[in-house]
Amino acid sequence: MNSYRMFIDGEWRDSSVHNPVYDKYSGEQYAEYALTTEEEVNEAVNSAKKSFEEHVLSGVERYEILNRCADIIMTKQKEIAEMITHEVGRTIGDSMWEVERTVMSFKLAAEEARRVAGEIIPTDGMPGMEDKFCYTIRKPLGVVALIMPFNLPLVLTVNKLAPTIAAGNTIVLKPSQVCPGYAVKLVEVLLEAGYPRKHIQLILGPGSTAGEALVKNQDVAFYCYTGSMKGGEHVSNSVGLRRTSMDLGNNSPVIVHKDADVDLAAGELAGTGFYNAGQVCFRPQRLYVHEDIYDTFVEKVVDFAKSVKCGDPMKEGVYVGPLISPQDVERVDSWVKEAVEQGAKLLTGGKKLSDRIYPPTVLTDTRKGMKVVDEEIFGPVLVIMKYSDFDSALDMANDSIYGLHAACYTTDVNLAMKAADRMEAGGIGINVSPATHVPNMPFGGIKKSGSGGNEGPRYTVEEMTDVKTIFLARK
Repeated sequence: MNSYRMFIDGEWRDSSVHNPVYDKYSGEQYAEYALTTEEEVNEAVNSAKKSFEEHVLSGVERYEILNRCADIIMTKQKEIAEMITHEVGRTIGDSMWEVERTVMSFKLAAEEARRVAGEIIPTDGMPGMEDKFCYTIRKPLGVVALIMPFNLPLVLTVNKLAPTIAAGNTIVLKPSQVCPGYAVKLVEVLLEAGYPRKHIQLILGPGSTAGEALVKNQDVAFYCYTGSMKGGEHVSNSVGLRRTSMDLGNNSPVIVHKDADVDLAAGELAGTGFYNAGQVCFRPQRLYVHEDIYDTFVEKVVDFAKSVKCGDPMKEGVYVGPLISPQDVERVDSWVKEAVEQGAKLLTGGKKLSDRIYPPTVLTDTRKGMKVVDEEIFGPVLVIMKYSDFDSALDMANDSIYGLHAACYTTDVNLAMKAADRMEAGGIGINVSPATHVPNMPFGGIKKSGSGGNEGPRYTVEEMTDVKTIFLARK
């Protein structure tokens, strides 16, 4: 059984208290981790702050470290992927991809490390300022706390961690307590790559203890939080005026117009809607389909759902593995049952396969007021609603507290541009699923889906640096 230790002040540490980590498919204990105390959290922050002040890495040093991380992590691909599959329930193929995806994130961040720069501000256009000179530089903030989720743990962590390094900050990392193993391996990668030992701190434990201690510590300069809307609100309220970056809940709307490529739309939306057992914040959830193609589209999505193989995520060919906990299976099941009681029509799925696996489920005749429409279900459920007028579909798509990603399928360029302009989300896909993402694009939500800036190395580096303005006389 794996036994994970925290990493504080440059050393691996054990604890007298260990919490279990379970295999999400079998339910058996897979590992244990050393529980970090409040005192150790504060020690970790203090160590990171001191290291930031005493050990400054140049841009080229940060560039070289990040590139070495990209190379080293692939030597551990199988080990990390299997760990993610056991601890999260992702299929082994998806976990292998997750490790591969971090390579590009590290390399993109490495390039940003070499171009952290300010700008020249023209002054000779201002009366009396002809002999003055003004420019800006960017300086790192200090200690950055990364409070990370379980669903795509390595990718989402590296998306934040690599730009944090590129910007010149130091890090306190708190992974989800249900899957800490990947974070231990990530720290090992950083150390092997030559990252200063006290620039990275790893604390282990639930949000109610380790996380709470972290948000209370006044020496953290910036918080990156990815998780629930409720959790994000708590972090924001706790840290006050200090800067945060929040990636929160979502239930992506998609409009499929009558002129769309139905095969393309149905295949992409079903594939990404059920991907990772639906535990992806920017996956499609609410599908608004024009009445002219509605029946054909629904049939194709249902056929896809019925064809999906569910089960052991370590086995080849399995597309939907377990949800993160039996409690989440119960929650998803209760939402589906409640929707049916309120008039929704269940076309496939809708019945637990086990205490840990919920099948791909398709609901129609859903409406505003149902949890499956209004909230983020975070499970393998798609809801499909019929419309006749494009503008009304836009209104329904926007009628949500969330605004991370959305999409529209149409071959009419005018409608595509209207959707791009009017859909209320941080990212809009045109003839691609809202789950489509590349690591160098700006990624972030509006409304209650997020705040505080975008992912994407360039954009994150900007958020994690201060602008300092220098004004001087030239003579």
